[in-house]
Amino acid sequence: MTTIIAEINGNLASAFGLLGAAIGVGMIGTKAAEAVGRNPGAATKILVQAIIGMALAEGLGILALFLAK
Repeated sequence: MTTIIAEINGNLASAFGLLGAAIGVGMIGTKAAEAVGRNPGAATKILVQAIIGMALAEGLGILALFLAK
């Protein structure tokens, strides 16, 4: 019985970690699109920073997936 509870806790922790990463990536994409809409001349600089931010958020999500199991 305790192994089932431990497995459920690990799965929930993984799910919340990945949910946080997905929300973070969505927020970065939204703000990058808003920034490009306001200043189209800075699109390349915004794109580079948005990609770096998304990669870091995804990395933390994957880290949460493996550490929670």
